[in-house]
Amino acid sequence: MTKIKHFSCFPALRPRRLRSASWIRDLVQEHSFSVTDLIWPLFIIDGRDVREDVPSMPGVERLSIDLATEAVKEARGLGIPAVALFPITPQAKKTEDGREACNSENLICRAVFAIKRAVPDIGIITDVALDPYTSHGHDGLLKDGVILNDETVEILCRQALVQAEAGADIIAPSDMMDGRVGAIRDALERGGCKDTLILSYAAKYASAFYGPFRDAVQSKGCLSGDKKTYQMNPANSDEALREVALDLSEGADMVMVKPGLPYLDIVRRVKESFGVPTFAYHVSGEYAMLRAAGAQGWLDYESCLMETLMSFKRAGADGILSYGALDAARVLAGK
Repeated sequence: MTKIKHFSCFPALRPRRLRSASWIRDLVQEHSFSVTDLIWPLFIIDGRDVREDVPSMPGVERLSIDLATEAVKEARGLGIPAVALFPITPQAKKTEDGREACNSENLICRAVFAIKRAVPDIGIITDVALDPYTSHGHDGLLKDGVILNDETVEILCRQALVQAEAGADIIAPSDMMDGRVGAIRDALERGGCKDTLILSYAAKYASAFYGPFRDAVQSKGCLSGDKKTYQMNPANSDEALREVALDLSEGADMVMVKPGLPYLDIVRRVKESFGVPTFAYHVSGEYAMLRAAGAQGWLDYESCLMETLMSFKRAGADGILSYGALDAARVLAGK
């Protein structure tokens, strides 16, 4: 912990002198936030020229591949370096074993291929977990009410490989199965995808803030029970460091803390403890609260969004996934 040094007292020291004009405030600002810190999550739906609002996430839409490609062009034009893609799987393709996740022609693989071809200089992050594909809504295989760890990891490896082969730059396991990072790293190496990065959701908590996301990917109605046997207890902090250490030892290039705002202390501990690229997810519930309050006139959405994103940087995050990324990029560009 940094020790507070002894300074002069008032009136010799007047802290307001350093706040007296914009030029001096800019000069002594301790942290900065820019468009290159942003990752924009996108929801992909099948079809052509399809655009669907997500009611619980005002301003967020499900987009077909053609419209998503145009949206990504805009994001890149504003300077956003990467997007994270999440599929909406039709109910008819959801199964107990989530087999559609491993289909090399599935929606997410087709989206990756199309977007990468149209916008080759943007990074594409894909989610590795079975919840968009399972009829029960869980991130892994379910048997007699128990999530099967090792059997799930085998499927996750195949899922990661088809995404990498489609052109994904970063594979992001969000499932929280034990040992999956090392297994995926081995699968990528053996599959000729040695340069594919892994962004591990290393500290992902069993949070109530994910509700609007589950609306967006249409998995809420499928979910049986909860995810507390594999996602982390919100009361635990030291456990997050153990999870991060394990994932780094298994070959993760970057780590994620999710959710963001209620877990800024975890972001800070991870960054200080490991000094590795550390990302935070400004999740759907956090975003929805800002949007809803802004719509009521209770706060200024854009100002509060920018303040929120700065808080992630102040805590130590190197990158931030936010549904408000495009809004923030426009603010920074003065548009």
